[in-house]
Amino acid sequence: MAEDKRDYYEVLGLQKGAGEDQIKSAFRKMAMKYHPDRNPDDKDAEEKFKEINEAYSVLSDPEKKEKYDRFGFAGVDPNMGGAGAGGFGGFGGFDDIFNMFTGGFGGFGGFGGQTRSNGPRRGADIQKRMNISFEEAVFGCKKEIRLTKDVRCETCGGTGAAPGTSKKTCPKCGGSGQVYTVRNTPLGQMRTSSVCPDCGGTGEINESPCKDCGGTGKVRKTINLSVNIPAGVDDDSVITLRGQGQPGYNGGPAGDLYIVLSVGEHKLFERRGDDLWVQVPITFTQAALGDEITVPGLREKLSCKVPAGTQTGTVLRMKGKGVVNVNSGKPGDMYVQVNLEVPTKLTQKQKELIRELGETKGHEGYAKRKKFADALKDLFGSDKK
Repeated sequence: MAEDKRDYYEVLGLQKGAGEDQIKSAFRKMAMKYHPDRNPDDKDAEEKFKEINEAYSVLSDPEKKEKYDRFGFAGVDPNMGGAGAGGFGGFGGFDDIFNMFTGGFGGFGGFGGQTRSNGPRRGADIQKRMNISFEEAVFGCKKEIRLTKDVRCETCGGTGAAPGTSKKTCPKCGGSGQVYTVRNTPLGQMRTSSVCPDCGGTGEINESPCKDCGGTGKVRKTINLSVNIPAGVDDDSVITLRGQGQPGYNGGPAGDLYIVLSVGEHKLFERRGDDLWVQVPITFTQAALGDEITVPGLREKLSCKVPAGTQTGTVLRMKGKGVVNVNSGKPGDMYVQVNLEVPTKLTQKQKELIRELGETKGHEGYAKRKKFADALKDLFGSDKK
């Protein structure tokens, strides 16, 4: 009954009035998702696939689509004299639906059994974290890493067969790794594929498995690797060792090893990209009269000029004294933030001298203090400081 059906546009996840390309794209995605080969023995998926096909058979036909847009289900219900929506909408079978998009099942990897599970496959990648010091990251270093992983069996050369023997093509599947069954469904005959039970999908029978690896072609082993860490790496930088991941399958290449770096902190420096920041305390005298102060560098002590009248929090830049960029080799800068330290534990004479300086100085030379005093006067009409 039409009242029990969902709107065809809703079935394909589209807005009413969608164009031809949108309808094709939506149908392709939905059909792949609910295809019976991908959902064996799933009645719900089978019903959804049937519903998707029915919606597409109408919306892909310009004449039927026009009637549906005008009259709804009544326009395409054969009992109402409409065009009809059952079957595959003019396609010879399920294969034809996907041939329309790709020329065959091969583009969908897995439909129709065209993707061979016994072909060469790349091994899995491995990720491991390594701790290094601040100095090792800045200057570069060579480190050793200990890693337990699968490696190719040396006894059989990774074939899994005992020395002097070889695997044979599986007679049940003919080496494809897949077996096929044909069944009748409400949609017509469907050919479905499944993993060959005799060879487990490899396409080969190993009658004489290697004793060292049990026929897998791999053995578990702990190895030591040397890792070159370039100068300038930072926290979470990744060093890639090609081919040091898990071994491949059926002659496929090995995966890669990704080493993620964790860089320790420094006692004085804060790193911001390729730049270094350092906090340096200075005295009132140095800030007021200026001075040549000593600051730490990466390899040696550096001299930094503090201008007279420097305020606390002032940042002084030392060009090219930062970290070398790991890619370009160009160094960053160093930023020295000077902070005025107020003296404590003053002698009586020192206190008197400071008071004398404060009494004679007044507002002259204290631009911020004078601005604040003027604002205070405007607010309260007082000359009190």
